[in-house]
Amino acid sequence: MTIETLSTRIAYENPWTRLREDIIRRPDGTEGLYGVVERSDFVVVVPVQDGRVTLVEQYRYPVRERLWEFVMGMWETRPGTDPAAIAAGELREETGLVAGRMTYAGGMFQGAGYCNQRGHVFLATELTRGETAREATEADLVSRDFAIGELEAMLRDGVIRDAMSIAAFGLLRLKGLI
Repeated sequence: MTIETLSTRIAYENPWTRLREDIIRRPDGTEGLYGVVERSDFVVVVPVQDGRVTLVEQYRYPVRERLWEFVMGMWETRPGTDPAAIAAGELREETGLVAGRMTYAGGMFQGAGYCNQRGHVFLATELTRGETAREATEADLVSRDFAIGELEAMLRDGVIRDAMSIAAFGLLRLKGLI
């Protein structure tokens, strides 16, 4: 089952996001409109050491709340960068942690019904702590270690509500990596 693209136009664009509108033809011949959000790949990094996991908390403007989540990021100014390099960079930048071992757990789509953005999940272990290198937009970011049992309670009790963090933990747990 394929959908044919009849025309495409860029409706909006900034350095991080592009919104594309496609006129399409479905297999039954009917036409329609697809709004597609285009974004660079991102990483989710789950740092674990001695039964503890590091989370970051920051203000998320679209939902107007501070949220606990795993380290995440993308390098929109360097498209095509190896996700492992992005993961190592984001981990150091946000938490000051350097991983001696970075294990790739798998990929997932942010929201395949409207967005092409793919996430890559990494487990970071053999950690050493150094200095952070936060961007100006991360000035309010807080980094804290939690026992895995505390993390599970935060997930169960709805304290952690970030879908990518929830999915990343589930993926790592199912693969027996945590």
